[in-house]
Amino acid sequence: MTSREVTSGEATATPQVRVLEVEALSARYGHVEALQPADLFVGDGELVAVLGPNGAGKSTLMRAVMGLVATQGAVRFQGAAVPRNPVGAAAMGLVLVPEGRGIFGPMSVADNLELGAYLLNDKAEFTRRHERVLSLFPRLKERLSQTAGSLSGGEQQMLAVGRALMSAPKLLLLDEPSLGLAPKVVEEILEKLGVLNREGLPIILVEQKAPLALRLANRAYVMSVGRIAAEIDPRTVTSHDDLARYYLG
Repeated sequence: MTSREVTSGEATATPQVRVLEVEALSARYGHVEALQPADLFVGDGELVAVLGPNGAGKSTLMRAVMGLVATQGAVRFQGAAVPRNPVGAAAMGLVLVPEGRGIFGPMSVADNLELGAYLLNDKAEFTRRHERVLSLFPRLKERLSQTAGSLSGGEQQMLAVGRALMSAPKLLLLDEPSLGLAPKVVEEILEKLGVLNREGLPIILVEQKAPLALRLANRAYVMSVGRIAAEIDPRTVTSHDDLARYYLG
């Protein structure tokens, strides 16, 4: 399978409105090309998985979309060019929950959440967002006064997602949210992502644990050695052998 070939089910899964379009996006770290020119899109209301083994370039792809690394190529959101810097990308509504979570450990859970809405001056809207986050992750409500660094790994990931939601993202990007977490906690977090997506939030989910991601995804891209190796319809992946064919193709 070539990088532009897709499975037969794609026609029914492909949405008509593309909120994010990435064309020939490449990235370098110094003189090293970490991401070969990549094309991908996210449709309105889609959850798109980005799969691949460790070192495949998944995190670099997310950083490139957000303008966190030196890039060439085009990124458009809702038809407008996304600035090649993270502040400009965030201002357009693209919000990344990075690998490693990126929370502020010495600060309280409440302060971390407040930082997610630091540009918001509407108290009523802040309260609405805050209540929504705590309804999704009730464990955070019990720990608002705790320092973020004292939370369990799963709770820290919930906090990272919750802080991102406080900014009311128009597109949520998550880089390996299951990393280092117990299976039960991973199931809980991914279930909440499914809820958000069903409510209409477009999501890009980067995951090594492909079976979990494919349960939620409308479409998926498989990465290998810094390139997008395949675009697949999750409905056609019925076994580990099917997935291995994409990883090794």
